[in-house]
Amino acid sequence: MRLETCRTILRRFEKKDLEDLNDYCSQDGIGEMAGWKHHGNLLSSKEVLYKNIQNENIFAIENKENRKVIGHIAVNSDSENGREDTKELGFVLNRNYHNQGIMTEVIYKILDYLFSNDIKYVYACCFQNNRPSKRLIEKCGFTFEQEGSFHSESLNKTFKSFEYVYSKSDWQLRL
Repeated sequence: MRLETCRTILRRFEKKDLEDLNDYCSQDGIGEMAGWKHHGNLLSSKEVLYKNIQNENIFAIENKENRKVIGHIAVNSDSENGREDTKELGFVLNRNYHNQGIMTEVIYKILDYLFSNDIKYVYACCFQNNRPSKRLIEKCGFTFEQEGSFHSESLNKTFKSFEYVYSKSDWQLRL
């Protein structure tokens, strides 16, 4: 899959993305807000890049202006009930590109793609202390469903979370 927004290209990761991936994954706090330890060196990023290249559900977010990968978005299967018509989003963005509407653009494009292809529900979750992601998810139109928890093995910590859902019928109403 390859999708484009006004400012980004969503595509599979490539070997050439190592430095860019390391640039945002090594930023203190970025990974921790998503449940993983920020990368301490290039080798950590290389291992993750290899996994991302193999994973058809993780997409690099490439900035059209400078051709730099500035984040990624994962479109995962339903982890709760295994429903075929349900997906879960996970995303991260280089801190230097926050508060510019880029991730909103990306999420809208992904939602449009998913709801055009037999998906009926899309979930997005965030840790309760992750106010920027909470604001983004709500801004994009997701509906709060419930509180939950997530245990991060790499951080050896359990986080309280907010779980949001977007339905295909709600998406169609906004058009």
